[in-house]
Amino acid sequence: MSVVTGAEPSDGDGGSPTAEEERGDPRRWLIMAVLSAVAFMAQLDFFIVNVAVDGIGRSFGGASTSAVSWVLSAYAIVFAALLVPAGRLADLHGRKRMLLAGVVVFTLGSALASFAPSLPVLVAARAVQAVGAAMSVPPSLGLLYPSFPRRQHTLVVGLWAGVAGVAAMAGPPLGGLLGSLDWRWIFLINLPIGLLTILGGAWLLPEVREPAGRPLPDVVSTVSLLAAVSALVLATTQGPEWGWSSPRTIVLFAAAAVFAVVTVRRGFTAAAPIIEPALFASREFTAAALALLGLFAGFAIFLFGGALFLQQVWHFSVLEAGMGIAAAPIVSVGFAMSAGLIRRRFGRVLPAAVGTLTMSAAAGYWLLTVTDEPAYWSTMFPGLVLMGVSGGLSQAPLFAAAGALPPDRATTGSAVLNMSRQVGSAVGVALLVAIVAAAPSARTFGHAWILQIALGVLAAVSVLLPQRRTTVRPARQRTTSRAAEPRSRP
Repeated sequence: MSVVTGAEPSDGDGGSPTAEEERGDPRRWLIMAVLSAVAFMAQLDFFIVNVAVDGIGRSFGGASTSAVSWVLSAYAIVFAALLVPAGRLADLHGRKRMLLAGVVVFTLGSALASFAPSLPVLVAARAVQAVGAAMSVPPSLGLLYPSFPRRQHTLVVGLWAGVAGVAAMAGPPLGGLLGSLDWRWIFLINLPIGLLTILGGAWLLPEVREPAGRPLPDVVSTVSLLAAVSALVLATTQGPEWGWSSPRTIVLFAAAAVFAVVTVRRGFTAAAPIIEPALFASREFTAAALALLGLFAGFAIFLFGGALFLQQVWHFSVLEAGMGIAAAPIVSVGFAMSAGLIRRRFGRVLPAAVGTLTMSAAAGYWLLTVTDEPAYWSTMFPGLVLMGVSGGLSQAPLFAAAGALPPDRATTGSAVLNMSRQVGSAVGVALLVAIVAAAPSARTFGHAWILQIALGVLAAVSVLLPQRRTTVRPARQRTTSRAAEPRSRP
C-alpha cells in the first residue's frame, strides 16, 4: 500500500477520522516491532561503545584515548547533522524506502566496524553507521501514525520513545557484557537484527510520501543546517581535548552560530526551507524540542559518567560497570509500557515535568551520598532507579509532541526532536569530560551531578512553559476538495 499524505490534522487536532483511520493496519503490531527495532539499534549504538573505549585502544596498539574518542564523535556528529535533511527527503521520496535504505547502510557499517583492521577504518565505519541511523530514525516515527488508529497514537508513540530511551540506557550494560568478550561483538550483534529488520520492513511497512509536486528542500538552508550542527557537535566533543579557548574550538563555535543564523533566515525567506518556522508555531512542539536538549545532556552525563565512575573511581570491571547501570533501563521499561495509561490519567505535561525533575533528584541523591568508597546498593542503586523513572516518564510525552503537527510534517518534526536529543547528548558528554577527565573522583563527579541537576530543572521549566493549544498551518492550503485529502492507492 502506498499512502500520499495531505494536510489532515493529526491526533486530537480536529477533523473526523475515516473508517480506515479508526481501524488502522491489521498488521500494526508487527509494524511496531519493526519500527521499534530501528529506533533501538540507532540509539543503542550511540552509547554502547562508551564502556569499550579502553579495549578498543588496546586492540589498536595502545591508541590514545583522544584518538579512540573519534569512534564516539564520528557517530555523534554525522547522526545529529543528517537527521533533519534525511527526514525531509523521506517525506518527499517515501518513508519506507528511506528507512529500509538506512537500515541497509547501518548494517553494512556495523559489518565494517566489526572487522575493522585499523582505528581509521573503525572511525569511518562509525560514520557510515550514523548515516544509516539518520536515514532510518525519522521515518520510523513517521510510519507509525498511518499504521495505527488515532486513539492509539499516544500509546504507540510512547512505546516507540520508550524503546529508544531504553536503548540509550541499555548501551552501557550491553556494551559491558559484549565488551567483556571482545569489543567487536558490539557491532556484530547488529548484523542479524539489521537483516531481520530489512526483511520484516520490506514485507510489512506501508509506503508514505508527500503528494507529487512538492519542491525539494532549499539547498542553502540544508547546507547551512548541516554545517551548523556539525560545527557545534564537533566543537563540543573535541573542546575538552583541544581546550575550550583554543582557536579551533572558538572558530567552530563561531561558525556554528553563523550557519545557524543563515538557517533561521532562510527559514523565513526560502520557498521550501529545510526547517519550516511553522513547525515552531506549536508551543507544545517547541517546548518538547528544548526539553529534550536539556534532558539528554543530563542523560549523557549519567550514562557516560556512570560507566566512567564505576570503572575509574570504584574500579569495577567493564562487565561489572555495565551490569551496575542495568537497573535504570529495567525500571524505564515498565514506565514506557504504561505511557498510554499515564497520559490518559495525568495528561502530557505533568509526567514530562515530573520525569525531568526526577533526573535532578537522582543526581542530587548521588551528590549527597556517593563517596570514593564503593557502596553500590546504598548510594548508586537508588539513584539508578530514579533515572529509570525519569526516562520512562519523560521521553514518551516529549516525543509525542510530533503528533501536534500535521501528518505531512510528522517525519520532519520527529527529525528535529531527535536532533535535539543527539545534540544534547553530545553536549552532555563533552561537558562531563571537561569536568572529570583530569582527576576522576567522587568530588569531580559531584560537579557533573550539580550540572545534571541544573539540566533537569531547565528541561522541566521548558515543559512547564505556558501550554497554549495551537494549530500548525498545513503545508498546502486545505480545501474541501477530495484532491486535498489523504488518499491510498495500491
